[in-house]
Amino acid sequence: MSDLTGKQALVTSGGSGVGEVIALALATEGAHVTITGRTQASLERVADKHENIHLAIADVTDPDAMKQIVAEASRKRRPISIAIANAGIADSKPFGKMNLQDWNSAISTNLTGVFNTYQAILPHIERCGWGRLIAIASTAGLKGYGYVSAYAAAKHGVIGLTKSLALELAHQNITVNAVCPGFTETPMLERSFENIMAKTGMSHGEARDALARTNPQNRFIQPEEIAQSVLWLCGPNSGSITGQAISISGGEI
Repeated sequence: MSDLTGKQALVTSGGSGVGEVIALALATEGAHVTITGRTQASLERVADKHENIHLAIADVTDPDAMKQIVAEASRKRRPISIAIANAGIADSKPFGKMNLQDWNSAISTNLTGVFNTYQAILPHIERCGWGRLIAIASTAGLKGYGYVSAYAAAKHGVIGLTKSLALELAHQNITVNAVCPGFTETPMLERSFENIMAKTGMSHGEARDALARTNPQNRFIQPEEIAQSVLWLCGPNSGSITGQAISISGGEI
């Protein structure tokens, strides 16, 4: 395990799913964790689970809001040195039926949101002289999937940003990595089942089985597996791991 006592982390979209599990894992290891999102009730629910978790309402697509909450958290406690860019949306639609609003929405949250998060935090990390920038990307950043072209394009962009920024920061004791899960057992996955059911007439069980079969282990990734990978990347024995896109996919990639 990683003793993160004395560190402060930011987890975007920390009010549910993967973000919630990551925030709790970091807090359990001693870090103070600021979770962000747009829904106060869900953030409060997670913050109530651990005394080291603090909440801030902010949308990752708003760069000024991100800078403000990062500055405030750093002033109240200590400079943020760990950033988990977890916020994302995944809408499914054939490319021919997409419009510019669909495209801009996917890029704004899934890619520009990572940019805004890192831009807000980097000055604070540089003052610490140590840092970890970790994007929760997707296997869609490593391969294509039908009907989610905007999402895949955004996640491919996150991988490009990861590799480039890692080179820029390599001499500053700051690592930059992306974690790329396959289909993960979260509320977002349930929406994928519903979409498949609506378009194909499959039952819930059939839709679940169809998606599970995309994983060679015939199962879904668990949020705890992603959180443990994040803890390792924040730990003392991962300092040479940077610029990587780590697939957590049961062998899919």
